[in-house]
Amino acid sequence: RARFHRDQCRGTAADSSRYAAHSALVVAFVASSSFAALRRLAKTPQQPVLERCELCNLVLPPTHRHLLDMASRQVACSCDPCALLFQSAVGAKFKIIPRDSHALPDFQMTDGEWESLALPIDLAFFFHNTPQGKMTAMYPSPAGPTESLLTLTAWETLVSRNPALGKMESDVEALLVNRAGASRDYFLAPIDKCYELVGTIRVHWRGLSGGDEVWRAIADFFARLRSEARKLPS
Repeated sequence: RARFHRDQCRGTAADSSRYAAHSALVVAFVASSSFAALRRLAKTPQQPVLERCELCNLVLPPTHRHLLDMASRQVACSCDPCALLFQSAVGAKFKIIPRDSHALPDFQMTDGEWESLALPIDLAFFFHNTPQGKMTAMYPSPAGPTESLLTLTAWETLVSRNPALGKMESDVEALLVNRAGASRDYFLAPIDKCYELVGTIRVHWRGLSGGDEVWRAIADFFARLRSEARKLPS
């Protein structure tokens, strides 16, 4: 999601501010279940968030790397030198989360195939969980990410029709799907981007049905993702 590169350091103030809000949503999701804290965060999205490397305690710039704790699936903020320790590590405590999202405009999935997954909402993300040795389907909810059963046959059918899924990095990348309303959006996305969507829903959800505000926030999230997504390398 946020690999630390020199070109990013030269980004605009608006980019840094937007990233700080994004990073804060992820941290809020993984570190706290307090709706009050999340709503306070949502009211001040442009307020800079002072973050530290969770390995060495160095103060971090707005753009920095994230790591995934393989045991707890918690996202940890990291400075560049600490993140590089896990660049090629096998079986390490952390894995580096990639920075870029990739749009999949030619993704093949029928309405019937989607409905066969029996997900309660039209938003979900799918990733390979190495510790559990299986593909995992999750959907965002106001209570956090919720797992849904995913049959191996259903996933293999998608992979056979969409070779790009074979490029997905285990644990830290996911197929992110938005089929809400008329949308048919598919991305290979860093796992922390998926957690950001979960945090967005938790922040903006109101009442039993969620309310209009949460759907506006979801639409804004995917609009940003479409504008930021890169072309998948061939």
